[in-house]
Amino acid sequence: MSSDKKTICIVGGTGAEGSGLAARWAAHGHRVIIGSRDASKAQSTVDALNALTGKNNVEGMESRAGVAQADIVVLTVPFSAQRSTVEGLKDALAGKVLIDVTVPLVPPKVSTVQLPESDSCVVAIQKLLGEQTKVVSAFQNVSAHKLKDLNYQIECDVLVASDDVEARQVAMMLARDAGLRGVDAGVLANSVVAESFTSVLIWINRKYKIPDAGIRITGLSSEEAKA
Repeated sequence: MSSDKKTICIVGGTGAEGSGLAARWAAHGHRVIIGSRDASKAQSTVDALNALTGKNNVEGMESRAGVAQADIVVLTVPFSAQRSTVEGLKDALAGKVLIDVTVPLVPPKVSTVQLPESDSCVVAIQKLLGEQTKVVSAFQNVSAHKLKDLNYQIECDVLVASDDVEARQVAMMLARDAGLRGVDAGVLANSVVAESFTSVLIWINRKYKIPDAGIRITGLSSEEAKA
């Protein structure tokens, strides 16, 4: 998929991660829909993002309506709401690319890896949705702390995993458009690494009293990462 302008529905887009990614994509020129169970609840986020970017390409909708209009759907809800949210949108997600940002954090021990029995919570969503939806794992290790500072260069690579090669390219394109570097991390089963590593980054943030620890893949140039 080329890096032309897309319609992106972010389900859970009122949260820190979702609204931060929305800001970056809207600033790049994509049309962004903030999906919510109640469209009116998303309006304050929409107003803030349009003011931040100086554009008017962010809007709020009920999630199902937003998913129906989107080229790409991004899921940024907490782990506790992941499965129920997807179950409610299953038919609307057919034929779509779904980028799942979910991390299986289980409070209060969020700095300890606690994978579900299926090992990867994103793999579980692919099994739930079936082949009609192309599920991608991405953006789990990007701290929301600086996403809304549109001039800040975030020092974090994005591990992108999916069983569909073209869907991986979609997520890597969106990483670039957000000012990040996407790295092809292979099949969806490899999502377990990014999901687990988020708890490690939370531990590092707490230990060293920093807000936004991230990951870098060494030995790989930016040009090579585009291949």
